[in-house]
Amino acid sequence: MLDKLTTETRNERTMHLDRMNIEELLTVMNEEDAKVAGAVKQQIPRIAEAVQAITKALRSGGRLIYMGAGTSGRIGLLDAVECPPTFGTPPEQVIGLIAGGSSAFVKAVEGAEDLKELGADDLQELRLTGNDAVVGLAASGRTPYVIGGLEYARSVGAVTISVSCNKGAEISAKADIAIEVENGPEVLTGSTRLKAGTSQKLICNMLSTASMIGLGKVYGNLMVDVQPTNEKLIERAKRIVMEASSCDLATAEKTLSLTGNKPKPAILMILTGCSYPEALEKLERTKGFIGPAVDGQ
Repeated sequence: MLDKLTTETRNERTMHLDRMNIEELLTVMNEEDAKVAGAVKQQIPRIAEAVQAITKALRSGGRLIYMGAGTSGRIGLLDAVECPPTFGTPPEQVIGLIAGGSSAFVKAVEGAEDLKELGADDLQELRLTGNDAVVGLAASGRTPYVIGGLEYARSVGAVTISVSCNKGAEISAKADIAIEVENGPEVLTGSTRLKAGTSQKLICNMLSTASMIGLGKVYGNLMVDVQPTNEKLIERAKRIVMEASSCDLATAEKTLSLTGNKPKPAILMILTGCSYPEALEKLERTKGFIGPAVDGQ
């Protein structure tokens, strides 16, 4: 089976990788990496379907759940843990599952990915419902852990999305929406942390960012629900308020202090002259979107 997978095929350009000098090696890696964005672009229609499904799930109170093994699982988990500070989501709204549990993020748990029942068990532990969206990530497209998870997700009515790097992947048949990115053979044969990993990272970026935009967590191109939990993010929140409302630093700082350092209501207060409670009411009416809240002042 493996010899039929593109992700396991030898790359004709790198047959003598061990004989290349450093610059030759890095150049061919860079040239191969440059192909990844184009391969992902071919799947934008399917990615768009996935974004619509995820946004619908999140609007209905459901969750976005990534699941995968090894590199794929780590990429999903990385995307999930970045959502709370970037978009102000509660930690339980976007979740990353990796075969073998959270400890597998830093140290491989051998054999965990080979058991379908572990994928189902992990979703059962989360009390998966039909309101949720499950994204199964597997470069090979045949990881049992992911297959088991997708099968269980379907059985409870959750929307299922697969992301693989082989055409006709096994997990595609288990998903409502199948994303198959053809990156071509890896520079280092079978090392799917390279082009396959990069393509999965790009797709996870698209899925979460576009979905959060669909939930009103972006104004223009500003992350207005950012959580200012450290010095850098506090300064970023000030700049966001200044950019969005064309105010000066003193006004941004003063207004943020009134909101508990929440950029979104602070921006609305400056743009419309309303109070903090009024800003919250406006945002509730517009489901969190600043633009309609400003227009309806």
